[in-house]
Amino acid sequence: MPELSYACGPASTPMLGDTIGANLDRAVATHPEREALIDCPTDRRWTYLEVGAAVDAVATGLLEQGVVAGDRVGIWAPNCAEWYLVQYATAKAGAVLVNINPAYRSSELEYVLRQAGVRALIAAPEFKSTDYVAMIEQVRPNCPALEQVLILGTPQWQGVAGTAPDTARLAAVAETLSADDPINIQYTSGTTGFPKGATLSHHNILNNGFFVGELCGYTATDRICVPVPYYHCFGMVMGNLAATSHGAAVVIPAPSFDPGATLAAVAAQRCTALYGVPTMFIAMLAELDAGAAHDLSSLRTGIMAGSPCPVEVMKRVIDRMGMTEVAICYGMTETSPVSTQTRRDDSIERRTATVGRVGPHLEVKVVDPATGHTVTRGEPGELCTRGYSVMLGYWDQPDKTAEAIDAARWMHTGDIGVMDEHGYLSVTGRIKDMVIRGGENIYPREIEEFLYTHPDIVDAQVIGVPDEKYGEELMVWLRLREDAAPLDAAALRDFCAGRLAHYKIPRYVHITDEFPMTVTGKVRKAEMRELAAVLLDRGSAANR
Repeated sequence: MPELSYACGPASTPMLGDTIGANLDRAVATHPEREALIDCPTDRRWTYLEVGAAVDAVATGLLEQGVVAGDRVGIWAPNCAEWYLVQYATAKAGAVLVNINPAYRSSELEYVLRQAGVRALIAAPEFKSTDYVAMIEQVRPNCPALEQVLILGTPQWQGVAGTAPDTARLAAVAETLSADDPINIQYTSGTTGFPKGATLSHHNILNNGFFVGELCGYTATDRICVPVPYYHCFGMVMGNLAATSHGAAVVIPAPSFDPGATLAAVAAQRCTALYGVPTMFIAMLAELDAGAAHDLSSLRTGIMAGSPCPVEVMKRVIDRMGMTEVAICYGMTETSPVSTQTRRDDSIERRTATVGRVGPHLEVKVVDPATGHTVTRGEPGELCTRGYSVMLGYWDQPDKTAEAIDAARWMHTGDIGVMDEHGYLSVTGRIKDMVIRGGENIYPREIEEFLYTHPDIVDAQVIGVPDEKYGEELMVWLRLREDAAPLDAAALRDFCAGRLAHYKIPRYVHITDEFPMTVTGKVRKAEMRELAAVLLDRGSAANR
C-alpha cells in the first residue's frame, strides 16, 4: 500500500509552558550581562538586564494609563527598539498587541482599529513620506474604542517609557495570565479584500519562536540581524522570540529594509544569523556584486522565507555570504508562522529544493482539495497543518475561522505542495495561482525556478491570463540584470525550447523593474493578474 502524505514532528524537546513575560524574565535572570538588543540607526544597545528593566517600565506605564488584560493595544511603526519593548511590555500587562502594517493608509488603518477594537495606539510620528499623526487624527472620530494615542518620541510617550517599574504590580498581573490567552493579532497580507486578524496566544508564538531557534541551533552567543518587518511574524516571532528564548541578541539594522545598512550591521555587530525574503537577499547580493566591501565571516545561519525561495538565489547566499547553515522556513501568519523548516545537517539539495520537514510537536498532511482525502506521497495537493501553532481564530470572524480550520483542527493553507518519501515538502504554488491551460494543470513555481537559470533574469513571476482557446495562457513578468540584452517572447521561447514542455512556455512576456508586493515581500499575484489585463489590452506585453 503506498505511503500517505502525512508526517508528525519530533517531540523530544518539551514545549514551553510559559507566558512571554515569564520567559523573558527567565532570560534576564540567566543572561543579565549579555547584550539583548542593538538598534543600529540610533546607536543604542541594551543588555538583558537593561531590556528587562525597560520592558517593565513600559508595562507599568501602560497599566498606569489604564490598560488592562485583554485590551487591544495597537502598534504602528517601522522596526525600532521601541517596537521590541512594546511587544514584551504588552505581553507582561496581558494586553493583546495589534500589529499594524507600516504601509497602511487611512482606510486600512481605520479598518484595523475598528475591527480589533483598539483601545490604545502607539505610533511613530511618521514613516517615509507618510504623516502618521495626521492620518490618526483623520480616522480617530470613526474609531469609538480608541481612547489613547501615544506618539513615539513625545513627552507623553517618554512618560510611559520612563515610568518606575512596579515589579509587585506586574507580578500580580502575571498571576492572572495564562499561556493560552490571546496576546497578538496579526492581520494577514490581504492580497484580496480587507485582511483578517489572526489571533495568536503566548503558547502559539513563544513556542514557534523557540523551536525555530532550536532548529537553527541558537545559543546565547548568537546575534540575529532582523531586517524583516516586526509587524509580521517573521520579525517579532522568528526574530525576537527566537532570540530571547535562547538568550541571543537581536540586531535592528534599519527602520525598513536597506541592503547596504543590513550588510553593514552584520559586519559591525558580527552577526551570526541573517533573515530575509528572497527579494531582500537578491538586493544584498547585488550590493556585494557592485563592490560593497563587508566582512560577513561571522555569518553561519539565517532564514530565507516569506515567499518561494529560488534555488539559484539560495545557492549564492550559501556561497557568497557564507551562510552554510541557512534554513528555509514555510508557514503562514495563522500558524504562528512556521510549520516546516530545513535542518542544519540537511544537504544543500534538500535546503534548496524543499521547505524542509514538519517542525517539532506539529503535524502536516497533503490532501486532495476536492475530497479532503490524504494523497499518496509524490502527489500534489493542499498542505494542511495541525498542532500548537494553529491560531485561536480570526478576531471576531467565526465564519472565516471555520472556513480555514476544519472540525479536526487542521489549518488549510491554500498552498499546493508535494511530500516526498522522506517527509520533505516542496511548495509548488497557491491553489488560486495554479494555471489550467487546455486541461493541463501548470504550477508557476516550476517554471519560475527554471527561468532563474537564465543568465540575464534576476527574478521571474508567472501568472495565468484569460485565453479564448485554452481557457488560460501563461504570462511571465521578468526583472532583468542592468546590462542585459533585450529579451522578448521569441528569445525566451528559444531558451526554453527542448527544456520545458511546450505548454509550460510563457506566451506573454512583460519586462518590469519591480513587482507589486506586500511589505513582507510576498508578490501580489492577484494584482499582477489585474494589471496584466490592462497590459494585454493595450499591447504592452510581448507575445509569440
